[in-house]
Amino acid sequence: MQAILKRSSLAVIRWFDSWAGTTNDKGSAAAETLTASVAKARTIDWGRVAPFVGLHLSCLFVFKVGFSWVALTTAITLYVVRMFAITAGYHRYFAHRAYRTSRVGQFLMAALGASAAQRGPLWWAAHHRHHHMHSDEPEDIHSPKQQGVFWSHIGWVLDRSNFRSRIELIKDFAKFPELRFLDRFDILVPVLLGVSVFLFGVALETWAPGLGTNGWQMLVWGFVVSTIFLYHGTFTVNSLAHLVGKRRFATKDTSRNNLFIALITLGEGWHNNHHHYQASARQGFYWWEIDVSYYILRTLSVFGIVWDLRPVPKRAMGLRRLDQKSA
Repeated sequence: MQAILKRSSLAVIRWFDSWAGTTNDKGSAAAETLTASVAKARTIDWGRVAPFVGLHLSCLFVFKVGFSWVALTTAITLYVVRMFAITAGYHRYFAHRAYRTSRVGQFLMAALGASAAQRGPLWWAAHHRHHHMHSDEPEDIHSPKQQGVFWSHIGWVLDRSNFRSRIELIKDFAKFPELRFLDRFDILVPVLLGVSVFLFGVALETWAPGLGTNGWQMLVWGFVVSTIFLYHGTFTVNSLAHLVGKRRFATKDTSRNNLFIALITLGEGWHNNHHHYQASARQGFYWWEIDVSYYILRTLSVFGIVWDLRPVPKRAMGLRRLDQKSA
């Protein structure tokens, strides 16, 4: 009984301090290795993931708070802005260092990405680096080939063995204390966003009642619904982008290019391209492969906010082709 209470208490503490009880908290270099057996363990920490489950169930409140166009517009806007932060920030910058920015720009991208409630930048990028090291191999923690569709899509996020931020895989960014803070207290930014969205709805109800919205409606649509769609839009890259689509390059995994996933993730659907050459800031290798995140990064580079966007080398375009066409 005492052990159960201790585990439950730690789970609740980790809602607020995600490093609690881990080797990161103790400052130890020792850490468990994500082996094939660990990847297949599938131990869900239900106490820790209760907020994640609760957020999904909270979508049902749309039937209580009603609908307004301004609430829907807010939801779509926050989806797009935060999807960019995940794809261009968490993924292309922190996981792959595909371009450069200032320390301030780095922090802002991390904070904006954290608002998506997909854990901290170090956790996200470290696990993604591990994925590329073992893509579709037994050690891959979210491979549909190894783990099945459900587990690769959402189950792995709930797994106790994937909870800790793998600092040893992202030492290049873990040296920044502000990133460590965002990663450790990863609930902070999403809560601040949720409160801000609620207050925005309260303000609109007071000063623009004709819009037909209020604080609770704006919270449910602008934050909850938007965040849930954001979760599953991102998760499709781990699951469906390894199952549905076309393969241009003979990569060692099952990655595929998928236009639909590219549209809902602002360019991440060109997954076979990405696994062929991971270091590029663009994932749509050709002009017809829509990559909104790259277009935004190019725009930001004009103003000097980001720079040194890494291109796809011409030589890489011609290697391991499956379509038998010259690049």
